[in-house]
Amino acid sequence: MVAKRIIPCLDVKDGRTVKGVRFTGLTDVGDAVELGRFYALNGADELVYLDISASGEERTTFTRLVERIADGINIPFTVGGGIATPDDAARLLDAGADKITVNSAAIRTPELIDHIARRYGSQFIVVAIDARRNEQGTWYAVTHGGTRATDRELLAWATEAEERGAGEILFTSMDHDGTRGGYPCATYARLSERLHIPVIASGGAGNTDDIAEVFTIGGADAALAASIFHYNDTTIASLKRQLHARGIEVRI
Repeated sequence: MVAKRIIPCLDVKDGRTVKGVRFTGLTDVGDAVELGRFYALNGADELVYLDISASGEERTTFTRLVERIADGINIPFTVGGGIATPDDAARLLDAGADKITVNSAAIRTPELIDHIARRYGSQFIVVAIDARRNEQGTWYAVTHGGTRATDRELLAWATEAEERGAGEILFTSMDHDGTRGGYPCATYARLSERLHIPVIASGGAGNTDDIAEVFTIGGADAALAASIFHYNDTTIASLKRQLHARGIEVRI
């Protein structure tokens, strides 16, 4: 049995880790490198860093930060935010990232997935999908921090991303992000059944029960969370012990 992964997510702005609800109301929660090192020492399997800054100048700052992260931690980490070309991906991978994640740019230019996968291999690319449920209960991808709707239905887009060469899918429910009210497990179950690549659950983790459910009911391969770790609701070590006690395979 493949162990389930616990992945803290660090949204980065101006070199600092920030957290909000549905990407708004951001507050500073610590230095990005130091917080990542703390999570690594506490038992995180991987880390995800997302650059939420907008300007080209900040992109350069983020690249330098990635170099510091690579020097400071000893577990795999994924970076994303503003990656629109294979060269953008190359810049961050060369800086020391283990994987990159693409989101809005992949919806705008799906061939970007093919190009990066051919150039570096599927194991280096994670396709992130932010989605929101409409009044009919169908999930559609949104972009630009959830502010722009698209016509990309979640399951169809995830399937296409896999076919184009994505190595993993990171699905964030914009209806649940930052609320700590649990994951939409039924949707994760459908997604996990449809795909042949790992699914990372994101958006809604509030406690151990939520993460246990997305693993057992939702079939997710990994759980990404931020608030419960940033605000010390639990530690990664404690969370893993509780999951292990429930018979869920994790790396202790």
